Amino acid sequence: MLTIDLDLLQIKGGELMLDAGCGGGRHIWQMCKANKGSSVALDLDIASLQKASCMLYQMDEKKETAGSWHMVAGSVTSLPFADAEFHKVICSEVLEHIPDDDKAVSELNRVLKPGGVLAVSVPSHFAESICWKISDDYHNAPGGHIRIYKQRDILDLLRKFNLDIYAIRYKHALHSAYWWVKGIFGLKNEKALIPSLYYKFLVWDIYSGHKYTKWIEGGLNHVFPKSTVIYCRKPAEN
Repeated sequence: MLTIDLDLLQIKGGELMLDAGCGGGRHIWQMCKANKGSSVALDLDIASLQKASCMLYQMDEKKETAGSWHMVAGSVTSLPFADAEFHKVICSEVLEHIPDDDKAVSELNRVLKPGGVLAVSVPSHFAESICWKISDDYHNAPGGHIRIYKQRDILDLLRKFNLDIYAIRYKHALHSAYWWVKGIFGLKNEKALIPSLYYKFLVWDIYSGHKYTKWIEGGLNHVFPKSTVIYCRKPAEN
């Protein structure tokens, strides 16, 4: 399940790309399929990097990767890369976890080449607000979400660094409903029947790509999306 639309990144041939806060690897896997250059995944969590790299090794064996890839342990607020190193940078569902999100965006902007593209996604305000109201566990867990962004807040944060926003998309409405149901029955209640059945439905939907659920979710994404995705470009040097 991708939150960032790689087509909107406008990948051109062999580029240097960064997935900052890659988690288990869902975006870096697809980046390696699309990018003939070098794709880099960064995360603080070593277990997540190991999971992502395990899948990439399997993809290499099946010749599904188009370019090279690298795993790096590090923080989004202190990226271990040179200035203007990457053509494309993504940061999906990360900023809501970081106390100093201003520093994080500053770093993402710093490592992006002039004319390069940054794609950022955060939980949408409406769906996230309901999650917080339903369940204290949703946002009180260690490493959990520490803020809820209104759309204008995240746009203002990106514009603060002179990034030109060229597209906004809304994703994963069906997942909003899942987390609401999960919160009602208890986030730690793995035996609850309705959330379990809903989860199985979501897994089926991801793997089947059924056109009807895509159509339904496409409409619901304009009502209660789980994620807001912003695509922006760093101004080219004169």
